[in-house]
This record gives sequence, structure tokens and C-alpha cells, in this order.
Amino acid sequence: MSLPWTILVTGGAGFIGSHTCVELLDYGYEVVVVDNHANSSPEALARVQKVAGRPLAAVYTIDVRDRAALTEVFERHPVDAVIHFAAHKAVGESVELPIDYYDNNVGGTTALLAVMNAHGVHRLVFSSSCSLYGNAERIPITEQSPAAPTNPYASTKWMCEQVLTDVCRHRPDLQAFSLRYFNPVGAHPSALLGEDPLGIPSNVMPYLAQVAIGRREKISVFGDDWPTHDGTGVRDYIHVMDVAEGHRIALEHLDEVRGVRALNLATGVGTSVLELVAAFRRASGRPIPYEITARRPGDVARLIADPGEIERAWGWRATRTLDQMCGDVWRFQLDNPVGYQA
Repeated sequence: MSLPWTILVTGGAGFIGSHTCVELLDYGYEVVVVDNHANSSPEALARVQKVAGRPLAAVYTIDVRDRAALTEVFERHPVDAVIHFAAHKAVGESVELPIDYYDNNVGGTTALLAVMNAHGVHRLVFSSSCSLYGNAERIPITEQSPAAPTNPYASTKWMCEQVLTDVCRHRPDLQAFSLRYFNPVGAHPSALLGEDPLGIPSNVMPYLAQVAIGRREKISVFGDDWPTHDGTGVRDYIHVMDVAEGHRIALEHLDEVRGVRALNLATGVGTSVLELVAAFRRASGRPIPYEITARRPGDVARLIADPGEIERAWGWRATRTLDQMCGDVWRFQLDNPVGYQA
């Protein structure tokens, strides 16, 4: 099928969702967004349209678990494919609220699949996570590494992938990619879009930015006794615009896949928490006070990907550097000192 496809983006006002909406609009897609704004701002979608210079086809404030409301969306729009971001995503919170995480993440996915099936929509890009690999025995992590989730959030992502696998056995027309992200960070280079979580940030990069701008006193480093080169956790950070680009390219390759295929979305470069703090200090020119605290339940020492499979499959790789990631976040924070609330 030739462009323009109509793409339904669930969670489209969120961090990754909003940047992906810009990418899709830039490439001529028609974009319909559903989001319940549990951890996002409607302002993000206004900015998406400003950055892209094009309107979204429609925006609906609904929860994807609401099958009746979701059905109305599919009946109003000829959806060609779905990108499914909508989910709770905080590791620590998932340990405290496991029922909420299973209900929202798994329940939202099954509801979406049911409505897609009822309307003959069989193309899906699913937002998964590197956290499902857990304490991987071998680094870098390939797509063949076994799943070993260590917290409820990771378990919900793994369970959703299992649901997709089972559905594909019974629906041979379903074509799906499950993109396993390795720590998306950064912001749109326009400084109009970035990560603006409601309440206290659960991810390290927006917390760093809020410390640098003076909204928070210091950052907590969860453990300095991990088996890594400096004792702090090591992660594979990837720029959100590379993530957005990856989703757009996944859409272009959906008709080549049968069933569901999991792919790592990452750079293959590991950065420790202390190295990230130093990089953000360079980008901002501000002091970044931090304190070492106890390990966070459900965390692991290292998560670094082997991104080779996606490059072999699509001829594509992430290209933006850690300095670009930090610089773009800092520009967004400077221009939006209290986020989208201003």
C-alpha cells in the first residue's frame, strides 16, 4: 500500500509517542492519536503540530482499555496500522503497583488487539523494552537472549510479546514488530518537544535536567556497588529521534514480516550513571549534585544491546551521540523550565 497510510498512535502525547508523531507527519502519514494523559500533557500534541507544520488527523482522550471508545475511533478512521505506546513505564512504581501495571499494560494491549481484529487491521508496531532481558548473562544482548524480567514492568512487556506471539498463531494475517528499546533520552532539536513527566521523574535524564535547572536539589544514584567499571548501573542510551525514526522505518517494513518479530532499538554503547551525570554537566555547564543511595528493587547492573540485527534487516542504525542527547535535553529544559505547564 502506498502513502499516505493512516496510523493510529496510542499514547501519542507521551515522550516517545509525541516525537514519533512528528516523524510520521514529516513523512506524509495521517496520524490519529489516542491518549488518556495519565502521564502526558495535551500541550505536547499542540507542539507536535507546530513542529511538523501539519495537523494531526484527530486526537481522542480515551483509555485504550475502553473498547467501546476505541471502537468508535476505528469506525471513524480508516486505520492502516497501529503504533502502540500506551503503557505505564516506571520500574520502581511497578514493584509497588503490580496489579495496576498488569491491568494497564497487558489489558490495554489485549483490548487494542481485539478492536484491531474486529476492524480488519493487521499491522502493528509494539513498544517493548530491554528490561525484559533482566540480568542478561551475556553482554551485548541480542534478540535471541532469553527473557528474564526482574520487575512487574518488564514482565508486562514480556507478557505482551507472548500475547502477540499467540495471537499471530491464530491470526496469520497479523504483521507485527516488537521494538525493544534501550533507554530513550534526548529531545526534539527544536526544543519544543521533550520529556516532561507528571510529578517526580522516574527516568534519570529528565531528573538530571530538573536538577540542573534548579527544580530539584540533587539526583539519587541507585547503588555504587554494581559489578560495573565505576559501580553504577550501565545503560545503552538512544536518542528519542532515533527511536522515532526506527518506528517510521518499521512501518515501511511491516508488509515483509509474517507474525511478530522482535528487534533491539539501541546504539550498542554503554554509559554508566556517573558518566551520564558528567556528560550532562558538560552540556549544561551547571553543577549536578548527586548522592549514592540503595539499589532500586528490580534494577540490573548492565543493559547494553547488540543492534546488529536491525541494521542487517533494514540497513538502518541509530546515529545520534550521547552529547547530542544531553544537549537537546538541556535546550528543551532551558526553553521550558517548568515543562509544558508554562
